[in-house]
Amino acid sequence: MLRRRALLQSAALGAVSALVGRSTVDVQLIRPGDAAYGDAKLGYFTQYDAQRPRAIAKVLTPADVQRCIEIARQERTRITARCGGHSYPGYSTADGALVVDVRGLNRIDVRADGTAEVGAGVLLMDLYIALANAGRMMPAGTCATVGISGLTLGGGIGMTARQFGLTCDRLVSARIVTPDGVHRTVSETEHADLFWALRGGGGGNFGIVTSFVFRTEPARDLTTFALTFPSAALASLLSAWPDWQGKAPDALTSTLGVGSGATPHVEVSGCFAGTQVNLKPVLDDLVRRVGAQPTSRRETEQGFLAAMERFAWCRVGDGSCRPSWNGGGGSQPRGSYVATSRMLTKPITDPQKLADVFRNTPNSYNMIDGLGGAVGRGPATAFPHRGALASIQVELSLQAGEANARRAMGVARDELGKMFGANGYVNYIDPQMPDWAQAYYGSSLTRLREVARKYDPDRVFTFAQGLA
Repeated sequence: MLRRRALLQSAALGAVSALVGRSTVDVQLIRPGDAAYGDAKLGYFTQYDAQRPRAIAKVLTPADVQRCIEIARQERTRITARCGGHSYPGYSTADGALVVDVRGLNRIDVRADGTAEVGAGVLLMDLYIALANAGRMMPAGTCATVGISGLTLGGGIGMTARQFGLTCDRLVSARIVTPDGVHRTVSETEHADLFWALRGGGGGNFGIVTSFVFRTEPARDLTTFALTFPSAALASLLSAWPDWQGKAPDALTSTLGVGSGATPHVEVSGCFAGTQVNLKPVLDDLVRRVGAQPTSRRETEQGFLAAMERFAWCRVGDGSCRPSWNGGGGSQPRGSYVATSRMLTKPITDPQKLADVFRNTPNSYNMIDGLGGAVGRGPATAFPHRGALASIQVELSLQAGEANARRAMGVARDELGKMFGANGYVNYIDPQMPDWAQAYYGSSLTRLREVARKYDPDRVFTFAQGLA
């Protein structure tokens, strides 16, 4: 009979060791009491440091992943995959879970045909370096230590999205260990339903991906830019920006960033897949629409990798793009904030009200990331927000304590919901999001649940906001 007791019990841990151990390459299992446990259990966010996974499995091969899933089934214990560890609610470092750390699956092979096979444990900046060295590029995010797995599975919004689409739109195929322990290849012709679900259906729901194959683009020079506006121009900017971004060339993707307080920082920054000469009149048009001159303005032509470094606020050569935790060997800092999201689904009809939401959300920074363009024309995937104008992310530091930050975040989230609808981006998952399943998955929800039931009928992959 399958035991119901937790994996942390010594007998269960003995079973794990017996199963995953091999004479050739053993799965490295780190447990409470081991010297490495304190660092190995850490994710990106500091507020979850007290969480205690039952064990962390350092996998090196798909066979190791299969062994971990088999034990999770036998022991009826929660199992979760972790790559970059950037889960906003701390799901990838959860109390009592067997954490399958896929960072050892970190091979990158950029092929002659322009596709790239990328291990599920690759971090974003490492992918950018490998692509740049091969003269290639692809759309992805801006945080150096985010894992490619979570980013892709939730969609993948980034600074070249309007030109090249979401990260998941570039996916050709994936290899995944499903809850039955089978290592499958999924694509448009193999397990097409699961392939559809993996492109926007969120991480943690269908098994553990071991590798991806992406379509890439020839690398090209990009022009990055940043315009800082006076705080008094915020409402005018909020009124002008959506139409300006929507009518801008697909080559331009921008973010409108707003701080909190009476005189918030107000900035429009982004990336243009073209020259500074061609970008200048587009930015001039934004300034004209706002009716206020920026207090600073920067436009810089640079290569793909340099542009990605700028958005990540780090330099590849000095270790600042590498994690400072989990043996990362770098100085990239960890995060101490909470966040939520909504999708901008229609024009901003009351810019002053939106400005007040941002100003009055204490210790916050608020980002509206432009969509449309190639995102709106993207392939049929589980990502449900193709028609959105932008995503809105609200980040709050823990300066006033986590409980106060979450209360203030909820007020902002609900006000934004009244303005733009009850929706959100699953990669910014919020554990208090009302009607979260509909908000994150929208019209894809019914089909996603059918796929989850098909591949995980025994509910091996379960968590508070999981489809199973």
